[in-house]
Amino acid sequence: MIDAIGLDADDTLWENETFFRVTEAQFAALLADHCDPDTVASRLYETERRNLQRYGYGIKGFMLSMVQTAIELTDARIDGCAIARILELGQDMLAHPVHLIEGVEDALADLDGRRLFLITKGDLMDQERKIAASGLAERFHAVEILVDKTPEAYARILSRHGVAPDRFMMAGNSMRSDVLPVVELGGHGVFIPHDLTWLAEQAEASDHPRLHHLDAIADLPQLVARVEDGA
Repeated sequence: MIDAIGLDADDTLWENETFFRVTEAQFAALLADHCDPDTVASRLYETERRNLQRYGYGIKGFMLSMVQTAIELTDARIDGCAIARILELGQDMLAHPVHLIEGVEDALADLDGRRLFLITKGDLMDQERKIAASGLAERFHAVEILVDKTPEAYARILSRHGVAPDRFMMAGNSMRSDVLPVVELGGHGVFIPHDLTWLAEQAEASDHPRLHHLDAIADLPQLVARVEDGA
């Protein structure tokens, strides 16, 4: 029996990485006189990875990483107008409407009556804004916003809500954050790929009976039924 089902938010319930990619392209265009787009993208990614321990996940850390990358790639010659434009790009992201992924509302309707947890990570204010704007908050028994998704973080959530790991299922687009930590903990991890998952969230899938692959979130209710039937 599955007692609780966790769902990731960004790029599982609603689009997110798409807006990062659009902003990255605009950022590369801003630095076109200094570097080619591939170099800008590579250096920005390296800076983001280094800064995760300082700023965590989310748009605000991304903004700061863009500023740092621009300073480094221009040998500190970038002007104030360009810095202002970078901040404007980030602010636009923070105000972007929430677009639900196709099939989300139907899947949640089919799972109505189940104990659902929304488990996401990143900047608290931005995640709370998106959750409220999504109109989905009332569908969830609990909402958990984490600094990072580790086996220990999932274990704390399950302990707090009285859910045994082997009776928990977590679904999301990140193999690294949504799937493998839950499988390691003893639960079921469900990988639902998104076309634009960030490189830092990608990981090799293990061959494990509690690791499941779906093409779309619309297939999640049927998977839950199959797992409970022992199929």
